[in-house]
Amino acid sequence: MRPNKTRRALGAAALALLALGGCAAGTPSGARHKVAIVAKSTTTEFWLSVFAGAEAAATEYNLELTVAGPETEEDWYSQNRMVAEAVEDGAEALVFSAIDYESNAEAIDEAAARGVRIVAIDSPVNSDAVQTYIGTDNYAAGQMAARAALDGVEGELRVGIVNYDARSANGQERERGALDAFADSGRARVESVINTLAEAGRAQTDAAALLSAHPGINVLLAFNEPTSVGAAAAIDALGLAEGVYLVGFDSNIATVEGLQTGTVDALVVQNPYAMGYLGVESAYRLLTGQGGRVEETVDTTTRVVDPENMFTLDSQKALFAFQ
Repeated sequence: MRPNKTRRALGAAALALLALGGCAAGTPSGARHKVAIVAKSTTTEFWLSVFAGAEAAATEYNLELTVAGPETEEDWYSQNRMVAEAVEDGAEALVFSAIDYESNAEAIDEAAARGVRIVAIDSPVNSDAVQTYIGTDNYAAGQMAARAALDGVEGELRVGIVNYDARSANGQERERGALDAFADSGRARVESVINTLAEAGRAQTDAAALLSAHPGINVLLAFNEPTSVGAAAAIDALGLAEGVYLVGFDSNIATVEGLQTGTVDALVVQNPYAMGYLGVESAYRLLTGQGGRVEETVDTTTRVVDPENMFTLDSQKALFAFQ
């Protein structure tokens, strides 16, 4: 009799677990809600950390998650196609980061018209359909980058800025924050601002051209991961590590190594893991009405990491986000 009792007990336990799994998603018979992420890229360390956070939330809330993104961070057209495909595949909620604030808007509006709930992360889009935004306060992050340079360099600052796509809202907000902070300081002169591709090789070429055209530059700011990697490579190739103070964004093996070798002087590090996790969690809450109130805007943590604090526990957590 004991084997039969054991089987019955195991069967009851399995049924209980299945019931719990179905309740977690708020759908009958264990069916799972479908959530799609359409990101700017699928290859950088930043986005890999976003996806790790998203997958953790999808597991916790028993969601079916898909991830898509174009090959380059300039290809908003492919992003729009991926949004339409996600809707056709049955996505009930979309977690989206816009390459182009304006050009991505129509695709998001059309998805919302089909009943899809919209969560924006990292970079906003010009659509009233967005129900919550999760990401960095980009204006404040730009000011943080400028202040790191102001704290690190004595006397007059002669500044070069390496930004990415001019149609990306977060890059433009970072630039605006930095320019305002430099203007308020009274001891900084911005020599040149360039926009380049969000690709390390192209950013290196353009940053090197900028430094060659303006040899008086002693501060260089780069506003995302690929441009920071490219700017660091340009400084290293030109032998300017001693004369140019580089403040970059985000965490990458190359830029973290640069903090130790002196090529990079400071990094403004965002929290991409939190963006992914909270983005998917917000989608769950929108779909089910469970798990607490959905905030309209969630500001994820941002910190400045430099050679003096990079080995503290908080900085190590920021630099080496779980993947």
